Amino acid sequence: MPLTLNGLSDLLTLPFDQLIDARSPAEFAEDHIPGAINLPSLSNEERAIVGTIYVQDSRFRARKIGAAMVARNIADHLDGPLSDMDGAWKPLVYCWRGGQRSGAFANYLTQIGWRADTVQGGYKAYRRLVNAACYDTPFPCPVVLLDGNTGTAKTDLLALLAQRGVQVLDLEGAANHRGSAFGARAGGQPSQKMFEGILANAMSGFDPARPVVIEAESSKVGARSVPPSIWKKMLDAPRITITAPVEARTDYLTTAYTDLWANPAGLAEGIDALRPMHKADTISRWRGYVAEGAFRDFVAELITQHYDPRYGKQRRGAAEIVLDTQKLDHPALEHLAGRIEHALTEL
Repeated sequence: MPLTLNGLSDLLTLPFDQLIDARSPAEFAEDHIPGAINLPSLSNEERAIVGTIYVQDSRFRARKIGAAMVARNIADHLDGPLSDMDGAWKPLVYCWRGGQRSGAFANYLTQIGWRADTVQGGYKAYRRLVNAACYDTPFPCPVVLLDGNTGTAKTDLLALLAQRGVQVLDLEGAANHRGSAFGARAGGQPSQKMFEGILANAMSGFDPARPVVIEAESSKVGARSVPPSIWKKMLDAPRITITAPVEARTDYLTTAYTDLWANPAGLAEGIDALRPMHKADTISRWRGYVAEGAFRDFVAELITQHYDPRYGKQRRGAAEIVLDTQKLDHPALEHLAGRIEHALTEL
């Protein structure tokens, strides 16, 4: 019988070998249940054709044509990605609402001899759980913000804290964006739905008795909005603020942003986005630095003339704990992560 998802944490203990998303590639690309593979019952074009026939012509004819398409696609999956699966394989299939597409797929798999089943309510049931976590339910844990001016290695520190067993929520990682005019990363940003799903699934694994460290961000990371349940908790959260000399931060960013230096078009786009905030000669000088490969000079001025003045204005309230470091190389960051872990016990 169809499996019911009572909570996102259920996804961690599913008694199945593979989760299959039977929706179209476009639906899958927008968002999907973590860990699923896409074996579409209908392609994007086929789904559009069937939908048009269903609305404009005949529901019976749409079902008949759709069934033939589904059968052919399932046959292709059986001859292709599923050809090496043995008799003990247990797949779990879902579609939009747990209906015809996943039911047809699971029925074929069951007839072959595999112990297949479907998700009750399909993707919509999963999405309701994500919405509840992001919009309706208070954030489950105490939150501590990791703050500090640009270039204080906050993202690397989050990773080091996670390695130490500290609970962290990486907003920039989930959004695939550094959260600045120069924040774009390879692959682009996930959809808002997928961004929320990544965060909601991370939240489902937290111990509510322990704090979660989140990097101090604005309410948007790139083009993605931080869900209300997280943002509300961040607004009143205590902060641990990292301070470091401009020279150390310049060295760190010059090394950490090597992907940006290799992307002249993206770099120029980021500089142009700052035109409303700086004089024309400043923008021209920065463009000159980049053209000459003088990235360290560019970073140093960007820190002192753009980010630091604006970051100070955006910061709310006073930091509860300030941790200073003179270096931001790996040994210094390892040591700093230990200091942060200790500071969490003082808040």
